[in-house]
Amino acid sequence: MITKRIIPCLDVRDGRVVKGVNFEGLRDVDSPVALASYYSSCGADELVFYDITASSDGRKLFLDVLRETSENVFIPLTVGGGINTVDDFDRVLKCGADKVSVNSGAIKDPSLISKAAKLYGDQCVVLSVDIKRVDGVFTVFAKGGRENTGIEAISWIKRCVDSGAGEVVVNSIDTDGVKGGFDLEMLGAVCEVVRVPVIASGGAGKIDDFIKLFKTLPGVDAGLAASIFHFGEVMISDLKKEMQKSGIPARITAR
Repeated sequence: MITKRIIPCLDVRDGRVVKGVNFEGLRDVDSPVALASYYSSCGADELVFYDITASSDGRKLFLDVLRETSENVFIPLTVGGGINTVDDFDRVLKCGADKVSVNSGAIKDPSLISKAAKLYGDQCVVLSVDIKRVDGVFTVFAKGGRENTGIEAISWIKRCVDSGAGEVVVNSIDTDGVKGGFDLEMLGAVCEVVRVPVIASGGAGKIDDFIKLFKTLPGVDAGLAASIFHFGEVMISDLKKEMQKSGIPARITAR
């Protein structure tokens, strides 16, 4: 049975990891290099690095911080932020990323996904989607959750996967940082239309939220979280032990 992955997320602004609620009210957490090194050694299965203001600022991703971070990570690293061209894919991969996450860039140019998939393989292309309910409709937001695109999210995700995205990160703006549990309704709708790995993001507040996620939606491959790991509210080793006790396969790192 395939193990379920636990993935900490580093939201990076101006070279520092930050965290907020509903994508707002960001506060400083730590150095991405220090956190990356910690997570790499404490049982995380993968790590996500988002330069969260690159798209909204209209600039390239901070490569110096990424390069230093990647040198301290010995687990798969997914990187996103300001990815608008296949050249951006190339630059990020050369700085140590294993996979590249695209969000606003794909909205501006949907062909970017198919171009990148042909060059680097589907497994390298991660579609990250920031979704919020607007009048009851799952709607895609761009530029770090700042811009309502008016695009219906589920059909958008299916279109991008059909174009070559090999993995989908579903970021629920409604539940982000609230710590009330993952957005199971939203995630279930995504799992119904794609057959690639789906990563749940937004809402984790305790170990039981991950147990409920994987028990309720076996099609979800991974749980991603930030603040509960950053601030020591949940230890990854404890989470994985509880997953195993609940019959959920998890990779336990020998210490």
